[in-house]
This record gives sequence, C-alpha cells and structure tokens, in this order.
Amino acid sequence: MNDPESPDNRTNPAQDDALAASPVRLTAWVHGHVQGVGFRWSTRSRALELGLVGFASNYPDGRVLVVAEGREDATDALLSWLRSTDAPGRVDTVVDSVTGPRGEYTDFQTR
Repeated sequence: MNDPESPDNRTNPAQDDALAASPVRLTAWVHGHVQGVGFRWSTRSRALELGLVGFASNYPDGRVLVVAEGREDATDALLSWLRSTDAPGRVDTVVDSVTGPRGEYTDFQTR
C-alpha cells in the first residue's frame, strides 16, 4: 500500500519553495489577434504585478514576443495569464521556452 506519510512520498516544502523562487527566463511567442488591442501594456502590467522584468514587443508578422525574468512561480503565472481569456485580444497559440536568466533587465518595457 502506498503510504502518503512515507519519506519517499512526502515533498519537502523548503525544497519546493526554493524551486519556485529560482530565477528563470521565459521566452513566449504569442500568436493570434494580439496587436492593437492593448496586449503589450496589459502584459507589462501583469508582469510588474508578479515582480518580473523583461519586455513585450510587436513583430511585423502579428506576433508578440514576451521575455520575462524572475521567480519561476511568477513566470509560470504570467504564462498561464498569456494563455487565458483574461489577456486582451485573441490568443491562438503561445510557444514558450524556459532557460536560465541573463540578468540584462531592470524593469519591464513595451517595445
């Protein structure tokens, strides 16, 4: 029988917190009707609420590039928001990757 109190089945809250607090870099290409609808400004606002730094930039093909650095739990929350119906416009697809942070930003900008 699987005992949830077994040392093999318990998570370490301190370890979980440390992982959530680990800095990461989220790169997300957002596809859909996301230009001319306040998408970048709303993304900036949400990113700042989450304590993230980086940018959101329009591309000529209609996509928006979002780069955000900060706590992993915060970038996860931003990614969830980008994919939600709360984001302005119409998001069809978000192609994302997570890597180590580069530390090149001090705030969150729209470009």
